[in-house]
Amino acid sequence: MNSTKADIIARLRREVLPLQGLRPALNNKTLNAALGPIRHAFHGGSFPLGAIHEFVANGMEDAAATSGFVGGVLSFLMQNNGVVIWISTVRTIFPPALKLLGIAPENLVFIDLKKETEILWAMEEALKCEGFSAVVGETKELSFTASRRLQLAVEQSHVTGFILRRNPRKLEASACVSRWKIVSIPSEPADGIPGVGYPRWRVELSKIRNGKPGSWEVEWASAEFRHPAKRTLIVRELPFQKNAG
Repeated sequence: MNSTKADIIARLRREVLPLQGLRPALNNKTLNAALGPIRHAFHGGSFPLGAIHEFVANGMEDAAATSGFVGGVLSFLMQNNGVVIWISTVRTIFPPALKLLGIAPENLVFIDLKKETEILWAMEEALKCEGFSAVVGETKELSFTASRRLQLAVEQSHVTGFILRRNPRKLEASACVSRWKIVSIPSEPADGIPGVGYPRWRVELSKIRNGKPGSWEVEWASAEFRHPAKRTLIVRELPFQKNAG
């Protein structure tokens, strides 16, 4: 029986996507549902797991917002007592605040290194371990060669990697499946009560392999992402990072 054009295209997609670091078989339905309209930017409506995601932050405020958003994603990947490795030279995360994101601090292992050049090596080795839910690495610079090594590591282990880049000198092409920028935006008082509201971010997805980039407003409330329709001029200071000086 002759294959139709649609059948041929579908087969080619199944064969090509794994070579590009995208594995449709890996799926976290709870995370996809929590991401709401953001999930439509991904191929098949599913957040790419077993892949490397790059986040770019300019300044401490953006870095704090990025940590908050990534922490929200990690909370879904860490269900059933999953363990995450977080690698950096300066630990700015405040572990007790992670409970606001639904993360048990004892399930997050910090690796503190003296040199930033050691971070990518440590991250690559950690990504080879199949038992982790995810690996996070904070590094300023990322070459295409380094990103390709990380992507090759996750293609074997299926572990998801997150690279947080603060104040990079320049943005070059990389093998990461996505590039994000998270920025804090004004929040609204919760339930009409005067005061500050839930953490709220503008989520910008500037690059997504085999998907559609976009921008969304997201807030974290009641251990889930929400997508508000409007915002006011009340700003909340995020608690996810302590002052790094």
